Amino acid sequence: MAQKRLSMRKAKEILRLKHELGLSNRQIARSCHVSRRTVSEYLRRAEEFEITWPLPEGTDDPRLEEFLFGKKTPLSGAKRPLPDMDYLHRELRKKGVTLQLLWEEYRATYPDGYKLTQFCEYYSRWRKALHPTMRLPHKAGEKVFVDWAGHTIPIIDPRSGESNPASLFLAVLGASNYTFCEAFSNQKLPHWIAAHCDAYEYFEGVAKVTVPDNPKTGVTKACRYEPDLNPTYLEMAEHYGTVIIPARTYKARDKAKVENAVLNAERRILAALRNQTFFSVEELNRAIRKLLVKLNSRPFQKMEGSRLSFYEEIEKLVLLPLPERRYQFSTWLKAKVNIDYHIQVDHHLYSVPYRLVHQQVDVRLTDRTVEVFVRKQRVAAHRRSYVKGRPTTDRSHMPKAHQKHLEWTPERLISWGRKIGDSCARAVKEIIESKPHPEQGYRACLGIMRLSRDYGSQRLNAACERALRFDTCSYRSIKSILKTGLDKETLPGAAETAPMLLGKHENIRGESYYAV
Repeated sequence: MAQKRLSMRKAKEILRLKHELGLSNRQIARSCHVSRRTVSEYLRRAEEFEITWPLPEGTDDPRLEEFLFGKKTPLSGAKRPLPDMDYLHRELRKKGVTLQLLWEEYRATYPDGYKLTQFCEYYSRWRKALHPTMRLPHKAGEKVFVDWAGHTIPIIDPRSGESNPASLFLAVLGASNYTFCEAFSNQKLPHWIAAHCDAYEYFEGVAKVTVPDNPKTGVTKACRYEPDLNPTYLEMAEHYGTVIIPARTYKARDKAKVENAVLNAERRILAALRNQTFFSVEELNRAIRKLLVKLNSRPFQKMEGSRLSFYEEIEKLVLLPLPERRYQFSTWLKAKVNIDYHIQVDHHLYSVPYRLVHQQVDVRLTDRTVEVFVRKQRVAAHRRSYVKGRPTTDRSHMPKAHQKHLEWTPERLISWGRKIGDSCARAVKEIIESKPHPEQGYRACLGIMRLSRDYGSQRLNAACERALRFDTCSYRSIKSILKTGLDKETLPGAAETAPMLLGKHENIRGESYYAV
């Protein structure tokens, strides 16, 4: 109680005024010169422990005080059977089981047993005596807690002799404390995801809620109320039918299970392996699996059974079933659709529907596929290519007008250039031949073709001639020449090489002079 304890004389007076005179709590408070809250608390405790008025004979002040303030000895002195606390604790972890239901079953066996309030009080006292991490009763199949252990295990490279630390991943089921652990060479996202998949397979099922401790690999931005999850982590959770709810920052009780599991792993596994040398992560994991069996079979200190027995009895059958196939690791990134309706991923170009030009899309990458999503709807899928600089284009993604561009060939483009002029044909040929693959120059040639609509064939041919003269033959250069009007200026040296045009003069011999 937060209030200062009253003398037992006042406590008896509160009981008398309530039960004998039927006064209200406000009237009792005024009469006894105490607060209404104190009156309510004393009356609640009296009702909870079945203290009535008048008190039984021989009830002195010390005995009344002991019982009001939490002593186990019943006031009446009657011997009633206490419930089996281990049984209650085990049953409460099963789905749908409540203390109300267990009390009803208890009273069915012992009609003169304790009432519900005392029944719950006794169980609460017993539970508080357990290890602090076991005070939160988790329902079977409800939660699994995951984290990396703070300590690492050295792995020795047999060739160089260098030592590389291996990290230990741990997962523990909330109801049974059944534990899984596995070593990995690092804590990066691929290993974080693989560790979860291995844990679910070890448990032969999936808990409804997965509780991580805000790791950077799984939680993009830690927040007490709305943490941002890594898209790959979220996709993995959806695949297995679980939900990711990170532990609140600075709330140790949210992750007490896994903290205790880490402590046990450090004592029972890491400490046991401290004098051994390992040359690979696989070798280390073989040793861990043997010790893990011992850890899960080890009997509880304050309860009957073990992690393994609790898991098989109350948790294994209520876990969500595993999906038919294991989750395939993927990475997510964002990309912007270029004007040519392609996105660049890992130095390769992939097409998307042309309507998405200038929009931002989500890209899902696996080792074999590239998928593009807009507002969680897949709009494109390609086989992944590792050839840099090349495009992968789905013809259906093109506008109708652009689909005809596939019919263009180098010969056709050069032939079109000749219709403009010899310089244009040479410029088109040079652009195509300058690329590792001719198709890479098509786009520039088609752009030059469009310039003839705005500037005319004569100006375009002159611009191509200038670009060839200065070895700047590209779409951008030719467009710049036309835009600035440089195509209208005389090329350097053109005046010297051009033939002199002279008019008629009496001192000039005509062609007839040289006729035979």
